[in-house]
Amino acid sequence: MIRAMLSEAWQAMGANRLRTALTMLGMVIGVAAVVIMMAIGQGAQYAVQQTIGTMGSNLFIVLSGSFTTSGVRSGSAGAPTLNVADAEAIAELDGVANVAPTHQGSRQLVYGAQNWSSQVIGTTPEYLEARAWNIVQGAGFGDSDVRSATRVALIGKTVADNLFADEDPVGKTLRIQQNPFVVIGVLGSKGQNLDGRDQDDTVIVPLTTAQRKVFGTPFLGSVRMIMIQADHSENMQKTMEAVTALLRQRHRLREGQPDDFFMRNLSAAAESEAETTRTMSILLGAIASISLLVGGIGIMNIMLVSVTERTREIGIRMAIGARERDILTQFLLEAIIISIAGCLIGLLLGLGAALLVNFLSGMVIVVSGSSALVAFAVAASVGVFFGWYPARKAARLDPIEALRYQ
Repeated sequence: MIRAMLSEAWQAMGANRLRTALTMLGMVIGVAAVVIMMAIGQGAQYAVQQTIGTMGSNLFIVLSGSFTTSGVRSGSAGAPTLNVADAEAIAELDGVANVAPTHQGSRQLVYGAQNWSSQVIGTTPEYLEARAWNIVQGAGFGDSDVRSATRVALIGKTVADNLFADEDPVGKTLRIQQNPFVVIGVLGSKGQNLDGRDQDDTVIVPLTTAQRKVFGTPFLGSVRMIMIQADHSENMQKTMEAVTALLRQRHRLREGQPDDFFMRNLSAAAESEAETTRTMSILLGAIASISLLVGGIGIMNIMLVSVTERTREIGIRMAIGARERDILTQFLLEAIIISIAGCLIGLLLGLGAALLVNFLSGMVIVVSGSSALVAFAVAASVGVFFGWYPARKAARLDPIEALRYQ
């Protein structure tokens, strides 16, 4: 029975190929637009997530405070209010996975006839763990190097490319502030962070070496920043509050006195960026979905025209015994065939267009099977929904009036 109805539906659509094709075009464009927009939106989300992943997870930093001279206030990290002992105390708190006291700044690097200005970071081995930074060549430094203020360095890919070109940097000696440092490892590439800074343009040295040989410090053990990694994202706020209370206690700040340090939640900033891209992705999908609605209305209009043209045929069918549900099924099958065929063509067209955008622009495009299936299912549902009314109208025609229709 269904097979016969499908055959009749196919013949009816074949009799008006141009009209069928134009009806299908609305669904094709709608599905293709949804697939392309969702691919672009998910690609943006993926790119942001990759960038966030390079920064490390569950991170926040504590910056040293500012000072005021003759009414002029410095910015954060202007006054030496943090020290290594603060970092060691923070490491003892519950919920803290890694703590890395850090002293950093821009310095000129020299190797042979080559030189390059880069960010030099003096820190402890925990810094690499907190940042999830792997070493692709050589090895890292340990706590003994920090205690001994060893002149060793880990360099990022950008530094390696600009100073050493095709040479293997491991074992070579570069100079920072005229002080020789042996390169013991090359860091894996991380690319740009959320503010566009090249994370690979970096040199990491032991904290004590940076304090004594690179930057100098008026107070022994003082640091500009302490990077802290919480053990779970759910514990971030609680851990930040515990760190604040501990530092206020250690710095003997009375109630009502402002903090002599600044705290920044790196994960919150990253999540805010991710939420923005998610919102953009939803917006793009919603805009593209309007074309599906237009395609559905097109199916309804053409089906209504078809019902009007085939009124006499419907009357003949009813006269020879066709039931109301048979007529309903017949026209509904036509709407379903148009919807599904249009969805399949639109799906293929959307996938091809997404790959073309990726090829021509280099934009990150993510086409997931779930998004394609959702677009297909929604589009097919829209087509069936708008095909129901014309089918129902055809099924409820009066057989006598239908036979009289000219």
